[in-house]
Amino acid sequence: KEIFLRELVSNASDALEKFRQIRVAGSELVDEYIEPEIHITADKESNTLTIQDFGIGMTEDELIENLGTIARSGTLEYVKNSENAQNLIGQFGVGFYSAFLVADRVTVTSKNNEDSQHVWSSDSKGEFVVGEDTEGNTLGRGTIISLHLKDNASQYLNQDNLRSLVEKYSEFINFPIYLYESHIEEVEIANENDFEEGEESEDDWDFEIIEETVWEWVLLNDVKPIWTRDSSEISDEEYISFYKAALCKSDDVEDPYSWVHFNAEGDLEFKAILYLPQEVPDNMFDANRNHDNRGIRLYVRRVYITDEFDTVIPKYLSFLKGIVDSSSLPLNVSREILQQDRSMKSMQKKLVRKAIAMIQKLAIDDEESYLDFYDDFRINLKLGILEDRPNQDRLAKLLRFHTSKSGSDMISLDQYLENMQEGQDKIYYLAGESRNQLAKSPLVEKLIEKDYEVLYLVDSIDEYWTQQYTTYENVRFVNVAKDVDLNIDEEEDHFDVEEFQPLVDFFKSTLGSKVSKVTLSKRLTSTPSALVSTAYSYSANMERIQRAQTLTHGVDPFMLSKKVLELNPSHELVRELLDLVNTDPESQLAIDMAQLLFDTAALHSGFALDDPSTFARSVHRMMDLAINQGATGDEEHTHHDEL
Repeated sequence: KEIFLRELVSNASDALEKFRQIRVAGSELVDEYIEPEIHITADKESNTLTIQDFGIGMTEDELIENLGTIARSGTLEYVKNSENAQNLIGQFGVGFYSAFLVADRVTVTSKNNEDSQHVWSSDSKGEFVVGEDTEGNTLGRGTIISLHLKDNASQYLNQDNLRSLVEKYSEFINFPIYLYESHIEEVEIANENDFEEGEESEDDWDFEIIEETVWEWVLLNDVKPIWTRDSSEISDEEYISFYKAALCKSDDVEDPYSWVHFNAEGDLEFKAILYLPQEVPDNMFDANRNHDNRGIRLYVRRVYITDEFDTVIPKYLSFLKGIVDSSSLPLNVSREILQQDRSMKSMQKKLVRKAIAMIQKLAIDDEESYLDFYDDFRINLKLGILEDRPNQDRLAKLLRFHTSKSGSDMISLDQYLENMQEGQDKIYYLAGESRNQLAKSPLVEKLIEKDYEVLYLVDSIDEYWTQQYTTYENVRFVNVAKDVDLNIDEEEDHFDVEEFQPLVDFFKSTLGSKVSKVTLSKRLTSTPSALVSTAYSYSANMERIQRAQTLTHGVDPFMLSKKVLELNPSHELVRELLDLVNTDPESQLAIDMAQLLFDTAALHSGFALDDPSTFARSVHRMMDLAINQGATGDEEHTHHDEL
């Protein structure tokens, strides 16, 4: 319903624009100057809402022709007969009959300089009457539309609602829009006491404070559409002021990081200003929110259309704020038209490219500010890599990472490539819950020892985008938590594979289906064992993420991590266990040690224990054994002293 006011204000703006063009052309029909304004008045007593303009007005014939047919556009006819009418709004449909969404009866009083003042009236039942106004020329020039509102439309008499609708839909109309508003003022009234003549003093007066209702015309659209001006004429202060006043509606917000102002030509012409905000929108990725609003608003000839701009502004860029104003789209454009219009694809491509270029410029010009931006919006950029294949490479350049070498700093993928070892042909990464946890992982021991740099990925979304975006600048990403060849330059193995085969077989038989493979590790240095996943199953971190999903039934059994146990043949524990197995392969101690090595490897590598109770019992048995051995040792030591 509320669009009726947008349509009627747009019509009023067109009437003013038509008369302005006539005045500029020097027509003899121009009368004395009247301020080109739009006035809105709400009268609760008579249940009427009026919109008045001081534009060109309509003759009797124009009233019949333009208002006598639903969707008949007088502006369209004017455009056909004029070469200089590009600033008119309603050329694709007058929208006048939207008034009957809220009104039982509509009365139009209009005065054109070529005719006397006439009145048109209709009750929306298909019939109307029109005739000369018996009160004569009361307008001077222009049009008044009076809406006799329906019982269920009384909210449109509320001045706060009217102000909100004008600011939402018609804030950037070229002409000033005034609302006749009331407010309460406190006034002091002095009452003179009885006193003798000549005895007057200040103490003889009492002051009473009363409240009075004051009515006045209040300007609603004082923010100008700066995107219609050339960018070279606009100062940084003006851009920031427009951002706060028009897009944030507050002076308390932080200045935007950056902005871009451009014109696009082609099948679909439009002008746009995009801002990079410092504030993070609420519920940006909340699937339960009841809207799909974007921070960018679509306008048609400065008239607001929608901010549910999902077909043009992708979700990952929904944090951007800005204005897109097209002169090619119809005023009554719908979401369906936005979804089906092929030219909208071109708009999307240009807007997204400009937005990414704006972010890239911030990263180059102000690294400190960019890192602040990245801290807030890195999830958006990574989501973009998942959803926006044509721009994956551009977005990947914007990513920043902590690494095994960077300390507290973050580096880009380009910097990683510059730091690569000679002959290195892979980008190594490890994903987990925190940087500290990843830095202590046994899976990166050999890489760090060999001075290879490892990216530490700590966002849940990292597990997803790295599966889809697998190479950067023709260099492949490698997840070191998987059973893959790391291609690390190695000296010859200092152990005999055949020597450890009994231990490998023992682990396979003891652990059974818990592991898909047992192998001697080439990635461990100081840790006795580690667990990795097979190449095409979930990593430990991905399994953790899947288990944490609220609305799932756990981990897909087909994707459940197929674990590979890696044993460090250089570690003393592993060698002692080998000796124990060679001595007695059915030893309970050997079985407990094998189970403990598996469980500690799982914990150290980021996996959850399938059976914590078994792990606890194994630890308890090992503790008992250690205590008993300690007691036995003490007894033997005492006996030796006695001898």
